[in-house]
Amino acid sequence: MLEKIEKFQVIILSLVLALGLVWSTKIATSTLSKDVIFVTGSSSKTVTSDSGMLEFTIMARKPTKAAAYDEIAKQLPVIQQYLTSKGFKDSEIEIKTSNGYNTYRVLDNGRSTNDIDYYNISQSIVVKSSDVNKIKDVSTDITNLISKGIDINVYPPQYFYSKLSDEKVRMLEDATADAKDRASAMLKATHNKVGKIQSVNMGVFQITPVDSTSVSDMGISDTTTIEKKITSVANVTFRIK
Repeated sequence: MLEKIEKFQVIILSLVLALGLVWSTKIATSTLSKDVIFVTGSSSKTVTSDSGMLEFTIMARKPTKAAAYDEIAKQLPVIQQYLTSKGFKDSEIEIKTSNGYNTYRVLDNGRSTNDIDYYNISQSIVVKSSDVNKIKDVSTDITNLISKGIDINVYPPQYFYSKLSDEKVRMLEDATADAKDRASAMLKATHNKVGKIQSVNMGVFQITPVDSTSVSDMGISDTTTIEKKITSVANVTFRIK
């Protein structure tokens, strides 16, 4: 009986020692993790687009390919005159390659034939300008050409900011400084201070409408608005001293 009690005590003692070893290892790991602090800083800036682009297509549908191209040829001067009247230079207007296809006659029973019913053609035109307000105005007004017999389809205008590469460097510096301020605030209660940077990684840039809160792991590059908000992120690891 005494021998069984002694064996039981040995087992208990072994368990206590094992648990103590695990606990001491856990404490050591926690202490090491407190040597550094990982903080995410950010910086935002509102910018105004400095260029814009508007693309639209004019279309024609005629019994023959020749007739369809002839109709487009008649519409192009009207388009050119309209854009010139809105202040666009010839160098700001690009007439792209046209696209066309045949539509084949369909019988009453729904079966298609090899007989051409009519030919469809679309002509894409792009206007670009550093005057973004001019692009905006034309994008809403150009559909009035429908009243002149022009079949037109207008795509949403796009607005761009060309100085983004210059802003990225400054904004990354600001985001890193913001990360340091955050780290200092977090460590203040523990009477520790922020030490040297151990590592820093630049996050993706988010270019969004000014009032947007959207973010994406792949980054956002908004082209729908003239006024944009650029947000940079810096993931920084500091030593603790």
